[in-house]
Amino acid sequence: MHEQILILDFGSQFTQLIARRLRELNVYCEIHPYTKIPPITSNIKGVILSGSPHSVREENPPHIDLSLIKGKLPLLGVCFGAQYLAHFFGGEVGKSASREYGRAHLELKNKEAKLFHDVKDDSVVWMSHADTILKIPNNYSITASTHDVQIAAFKVEGEETHGIQFHPEVYHTAEGAKILKNFVYNICHCSGNWTPDSFIETTISDLKNKLGHDKVILGLSGGVDSSVAAMLLHKAIGKNLHCIFVDNGLLRKNEFETVLDSYKHMGLNVKGVDAKTKFYSALNGVSDPEKKRKAIGKIFIDVFDEESKLVNDAGWLAQGTIYPDVIESVSVKGPSATIKSHHNVGGLPDYMKLKVVEPLRSLFKDEVRRVGKALGLDENILNRHPFPGPGLAIRILGEITEQKIKILQEVDALFIDGLKKHNLYKEVWQAGAIFLPIQSVGVMGDERTYENVIALRAVSSTDGMTADWCHLPYEFLASVSNEIINKVKGVNRVVYDISSKPPATIEWE
Repeated sequence: MHEQILILDFGSQFTQLIARRLRELNVYCEIHPYTKIPPITSNIKGVILSGSPHSVREENPPHIDLSLIKGKLPLLGVCFGAQYLAHFFGGEVGKSASREYGRAHLELKNKEAKLFHDVKDDSVVWMSHADTILKIPNNYSITASTHDVQIAAFKVEGEETHGIQFHPEVYHTAEGAKILKNFVYNICHCSGNWTPDSFIETTISDLKNKLGHDKVILGLSGGVDSSVAAMLLHKAIGKNLHCIFVDNGLLRKNEFETVLDSYKHMGLNVKGVDAKTKFYSALNGVSDPEKKRKAIGKIFIDVFDEESKLVNDAGWLAQGTIYPDVIESVSVKGPSATIKSHHNVGGLPDYMKLKVVEPLRSLFKDEVRRVGKALGLDENILNRHPFPGPGLAIRILGEITEQKIKILQEVDALFIDGLKKHNLYKEVWQAGAIFLPIQSVGVMGDERTYENVIALRAVSSTDGMTADWCHLPYEFLASVSNEIINKVKGVNRVVYDISSKPPATIEWE
């Protein structure tokens, strides 16, 4: 078992960020809701209590049993976590005179504190709390303050228990990464052995033990998650992995052929299935976006089930589930109420009677790419922008027709190829074209036209949870707009989407 840091989640919006920062330090960690503390095994080197939208002063505040943790393992309370360690162990927490939110300057009170080793006095930290610690228990000592917060950090005497009322995980805290590094390395004594190579070695060994000589079916999407999952399984079980790549007719221009070729060059046992007509038939006359997703999901399952029956004695279904999906399903807040009704593979019906294997369920998206790079994955797949499971169906607003799909494929190809030619593709997290359900007046030559409008969308992001619209050069936008209108029959106007997420979403449907 990998050494790990256990993060107990009280519902903070920043909890995933804590995990990401620790992973960046090559330290494995897991997030668990405070309501479901896992067994404290020997590989757990330390524990972090997250922030929370709750208050320790409310009538029924979150409460946990720390008897197996506090004083026995290194413990770090962040924001609410720090207030919890003060309030329930003899201190006092009260409402702040004013909400303490934003940047503050740290004044170190104990220059020998391990948590602040090599951290500069007056370093900028980020506060985000409405409560504040007014008094600490007798065996606690203040290790840092700010101008407005006397007890910005503390340590428990005789224990490696620490509390901080700011957020080291956010970028606004200038030396937050150093503080977290001090905790995991200097206090928890982690070795930092969580690397792509170590993950690959351990995962392949585990897969061999788990699967033996069983046959596994994997639905490929062309994206990085399913591709990396496929490579790990391929290295573990070879030809016993049966990959299925379905052409739903909603992929990008020539994508089915090019991606299928890439997979075959990777040595994968892969079968391409042309199911375009089935999907087009199911989508005929459907305009509602949720009904589109459900129709696509149903046909995909039907096609996948049909193809999987051709693999004799298949016992497992492999999925490219990644760690944010796992966190969402076991979160303090419960399963998301807004989970889309169709993912790349989605949930398959019980009648398929296949056990599930998920090689990537412990990885964040950026870690998946790092592992893929270590596996030698094709750059075109490794660096591919995220692409929605329902494909172009949710980029065509309103009813879908084969003609609209062909128009959008041509437009999308010009846009994406243009980004690559101008060295902009890697600067953009996701880009695509949207077929709008409106027509506009135009003039081409001496003729008046009444044709379709296309919206271009390009965003920057780290994980898709939030996103900013990309400030692409005007010269590029003018060039690609002109190229689209001149080369794609049926389009006479191009607009650029400058909405950020939130309040907008990355996709339009």
